[in-house]
Amino acid sequence: MGEKGKPEPGSRNAARRTTIYDLAALAETSASAVSAVLNGTWKKRRISERLAERILRVAEEQGYSVNLQASVLRREKSNIVGMIMPKYDNRYFGAIAERFEARARAQGLFPVITCTQRDPELEFEAAREMISYQVECLIATGATDPDRISDFCAAAGVQAINLDLPGGRAPSVVSDNFGGARDLAHLLLERAPHEPLLFIGGRPSDHNTAERIRGFRAAHADRGIPLPESAILACGYAAEKAEAALEARAGALPRGLFVNSTITLEGVVRWLRRQSPPAPVEIGTFDWDPFAALLPDCVGMVEQDVAGMLEEVFRLIGHAPEAGLRIEVPTILRRHL
Repeated sequence: MGEKGKPEPGSRNAARRTTIYDLAALAETSASAVSAVLNGTWKKRRISERLAERILRVAEEQGYSVNLQASVLRREKSNIVGMIMPKYDNRYFGAIAERFEARARAQGLFPVITCTQRDPELEFEAAREMISYQVECLIATGATDPDRISDFCAAAGVQAINLDLPGGRAPSVVSDNFGGARDLAHLLLERAPHEPLLFIGGRPSDHNTAERIRGFRAAHADRGIPLPESAILACGYAAEKAEAALEARAGALPRGLFVNSTITLEGVVRWLRRQSPPAPVEIGTFDWDPFAALLPDCVGMVEQDVAGMLEEVFRLIGHAPEAGLRIEVPTILRRHL
């Protein structure tokens, strides 16, 4: 063997690839410790930084291919910030992803985004993978189980922030769903002041939907208009679910429809176009899309302030606010009268 344990050129062992067992022997530690350092999970294993540095030094001396996670250990910070995204199926989430990337790069951070399809197991797996790559902060956008993700991040020493949907174990930045919904309902009730509206879309267990329903009810109460339970069709966000709910509904439509997302709006419009004669309705939608705003039936939309929300998120990164902190960002009512 030559200097520092390297095989001499031309020796029988020169062509043999160095293994983690070789590195363990040279670093005077276990193969499992070497593996943990090279895959970036050493902190969870309570391996000291001194041992991690020694393992990396030996690996480099032996010409061992050290992956990204291991090289990150040589720096004080990874500069990686991650985001879990539920869907890419509307302008709102697309705007969040685009602005998040631009804002992160402007701060010298490297953004990583993954879509988890509103599946809690995919969300948790995404969080686990991002933490293995040493993200400095993980932003859970619209997560179905944000507290599970926050607890996992806390155990790994990684900051977590909730965006769009709140949680109780990490600070949250959300829209003022109650205020936005109340304003939109009032706009619709100005056009049909003596009868209740119909609310359609969303999940009643979802915080945003629950707050929008609360604002919807408040607007009716403000005007002294009784609101029957049948006026709430929280059937899910998908367009086809909205179509099915309207198809199953008995009786004539009220004049005003409060539609709980632009995805739901697609199903509502498809159903309305099949009616003969056409139903005389006016539509207000929570979330904004410039093309949907051109619909002749659309009298107004609520735009969520993506820029304002992300400004709050990046203000929290690197700080330690209270876990239960909730920041509500006002929405923008766009009238199309």
